[in-house]
Amino acid sequence: MAEVDLQTVYLVAKDMGRLGDFYATALGMPVQFRDENKWTQFRLQRSAFALSSAEEAAPGAVGAVPVFHVAGEDQNELQQKILSAGGQLLAQRDMGTHGVVVTYMDPEDNLFQVFSKSSPR
Repeated sequence: MAEVDLQTVYLVAKDMGRLGDFYATALGMPVQFRDENKWTQFRLQRSAFALSSAEEAAPGAVGAVPVFHVAGEDQNELQQKILSAGGQLLAQRDMGTHGVVVTYMDPEDNLFQVFSKSSPR
């Protein structure tokens, strides 16, 4: 059987500049490349996250929920950046020894989450 790996997760953006600026500012992700208003690819360590125009997206594409990982001690600082950049806090779930996941909404009403593992005790 062929081995499958996830290459990229993307959201369809209505306003590429606005949404690109939000993710670059809120999550501190550097832009790897941008194809005008068609595609913005962010540079991450082991995966890819991008924004697509409606014309570049798969026909009928609707939102996904990307989950970003951050060290537990950085969760509060990141939350302040997300809120300052125009994101909205929707929920926080403490999963005990597994970790904490916080759900946000970006300026175009896409959901995304930030997960941090629990520190070993």
